[in-house]
Amino acid sequence: MSDPRLPAAYLMPGSSSFSDFLAVQAPDLLPSRRAVPAGNAGDLAPHGTTIVAATFPGGVVMAGDRRATMGNIIAQRDIEKVFPADEFSVVGIAGTAGLAVEMVRLFQTELEHYEKIEGMTLSMDGKANRLAALIRANLGMAMQGLAVVPLFAGFDLNHDQGRIFSYDVTGGRYEETAFHSVGSGSLFARGSLKKLYREDLSAMECVTAVVQALYDAADDDSATGGPDLTRRIFPVVHVITADGGRRVPDAEVAEIADRMLAARMQRPDGPAAALI
Repeated sequence: MSDPRLPAAYLMPGSSSFSDFLAVQAPDLLPSRRAVPAGNAGDLAPHGTTIVAATFPGGVVMAGDRRATMGNIIAQRDIEKVFPADEFSVVGIAGTAGLAVEMVRLFQTELEHYEKIEGMTLSMDGKANRLAALIRANLGMAMQGLAVVPLFAGFDLNHDQGRIFSYDVTGGRYEETAFHSVGSGSLFARGSLKKLYREDLSAMECVTAVVQALYDAADDDSATGGPDLTRRIFPVVHVITADGGRRVPDAEVAEIADRMLAARMQRPDGPAAALI
C-alpha cells in the first residue's frame, strides 16, 4: 500500500511563489522550460492580437477582440483573451495564444498560492512584478518567435484607483496612465482612445470607449477582429472596481456594439473629439 502522505518538499517552509516551487519540483511543467526546435516557430501557433484597457474614476476596464491568427489565416474567431487574475485584477493576452493561456493559468495559481501561504493578497505592484518574472522566464521562447506580451490591470485597494501595467518580452514592467493597448492593432486603438478618452467617464462610458477603440483597430489591422454580427461574437470586457471584478455580459456588450455600428453607418470613422 502506498504512503498517502505528501512528499516532504510539500511540507517544508519556503518561498510563497508557486512558480519558484514548480521550478524546483517539476520544472518540465513550466511553459518556458519546454524544448522548441531551433529556428523561428512564430508561424506555427495561433496568435492573439489586440487588448485595450482604460481607467475611470473608481476602476478600470479591459477588453479584447476575439480573433486569433496564424499568418494570414484566421485561426479562431471566438478566442477569449481577457481573464480574471484574482478578485481585483485582470490580464489580457497578446502573442502566442497557447503559451499565453498557460502563463495566465500559472499567474492565477501564483496569486492564489501566495494568498493561501501568506494569509493576505499581494499588492498591485507585487502582482505586476510576479507577472513580469513569468514573462522574463519566457525570454528563450520569445527569441524563437513565441513571445507573450500581456496587459495587466486592476483596482489598487491601497491607492483606491484603477491601474494599468504593460510589459516587454524581457519582463520589463511599465505603468501606464489613463489607457493603453497591446497587440497588432494597438497603435490604432490608442489613436482612437486619444480622441475618445476623458478622465470623468463613467464605467459604461469607459466600456463604450474601449469597444469603439477595438472597432477602430479592426478597421485598420487585419489581425484584429471587429464585432461579428452574423455570429453574434463580441469583445470580452471586464470591469474592476473596489467591489471586485466582473465580466460585462455579452448581451450588454452586444447592445453597445449594435448602437456603435448603427452610428458608424452615418459616420464610418467614428465619433469626433470635441475641439478645444
